[in-house]
Amino acid sequence: MSDSGSRSPRALSPLREHLRETFWFAPALTLVVACVLWFAASAVDEQIISYLREEQAYDEINDLVKVAEDTKQIVVTVSSAMMTFIGVVFSISLVAVQMASGQLTPRVVRIFVRSRISKLTLSVFLATFVFSLLVLSSYESETDPRRVTSLPFVQSVLTALLVGLSLLLFIGYVSSTLRLMQVGPVLDHITRDTFKVLGRMPSGRPGEGPLPDESGQILYEGRAGVLRDVNVARLVRAARRQGVVLRLIPRLGDFVVPGTPVLAVHGGAAPGRHALRYTVSVGVERTLHQDLAFGLRQLSDIALRALSPATNDPTTAVQCLDRIVQFLAAAGGLPLGTVHHRDRTGAVRLVQDVPSWDDLVDLGFEEVRRCGAAVPQVSRRLLAGIDDLLRLAGPDRRGPLVRHRTLLVQAVEHAVPGAAEREFSLLPDRQGIG
Repeated sequence: MSDSGSRSPRALSPLREHLRETFWFAPALTLVVACVLWFAASAVDEQIISYLREEQAYDEINDLVKVAEDTKQIVVTVSSAMMTFIGVVFSISLVAVQMASGQLTPRVVRIFVRSRISKLTLSVFLATFVFSLLVLSSYESETDPRRVTSLPFVQSVLTALLVGLSLLLFIGYVSSTLRLMQVGPVLDHITRDTFKVLGRMPSGRPGEGPLPDESGQILYEGRAGVLRDVNVARLVRAARRQGVVLRLIPRLGDFVVPGTPVLAVHGGAAPGRHALRYTVSVGVERTLHQDLAFGLRQLSDIALRALSPATNDPTTAVQCLDRIVQFLAAAGGLPLGTVHHRDRTGAVRLVQDVPSWDDLVDLGFEEVRRCGAAVPQVSRRLLAGIDDLLRLAGPDRRGPLVRHRTLLVQAVEHAVPGAAEREFSLLPDRQGIG
């Protein structure tokens, strides 16, 4: 349970998050579903023929034989062409993803990997291929209505439906992949994911008084990697049962190695190892599941790539600044920094550090300011964004904004020698050069 008046963080689900980061689970599951569907359709076809034979409806059976023979060529074509179609489509898609990662940032690949439409399209394509192969095995050489035992009538209908679904998904998949190559949709996707994390951030009153004295530390055991998720509910339960307060030492997104402290214990003995199992999830890269700063990190990386001499695309950097300002405007009114998670009685049981307002402002502006001071489009947009945030932020949060504005003005004065050019570069403009 988090602070009163807050929205509880989503429970940790390492398996769910791991499966969302993989590209094999959905297709593999769909292949199993395709086999089950074929067995069911085959049983229905056998029941239909058995019923017609009992009713001695041989004319109807003969009609079904003709229909099955007519659809056999379609099934053969589908089974032979689908695998080639899959290879061509996804080869082109991989090229598109590679271009997007090279032009923007390698971290946009996660958008493709986690894309539901991509996984669904591949799954249906493979299911159609496997299902059509199984349907071909159901055809009999016998055409005499009195001797026919099974005809793939329902199976042929399902094959046609799968082909139609594949075509519809192909249209959606192509549209989704093309959007991945466009800067605006990618930035919008990152921003929406970041706002979801912001909406799950706990808030409320801080703990009353200081924490009890630290009585021990719990060392991390496992493979080295990035701290991706924290099971808040499980940690709170473990601390409540032990009667202590736990403090998470690394921040989400930190790289942890075995033997380093991961939890500090305050006010008593540490909970048992069993109680702390599956409370932290470590992976090879950061995710946006609970990591508030990762979205800003991606936006900043794209802006820096756009401002590099090899790319020289300040307009993309301005688009990133638009989203950075949008996020900071939303975060400006929220309590940030240390989060106190409480149990059902209201007692603080878990203390967790999250990025403070200063951290978010520095992450959003520091590197872009350094690289874009000599670019008028970027300096003008930065000034306009900082001025907007100064109007929205409370008095206690204007300090880092004023500092970045002062540093930006100094950097422009140093980078731009001409007085007229400096005056132009220091004119706030929400479009950069609008």
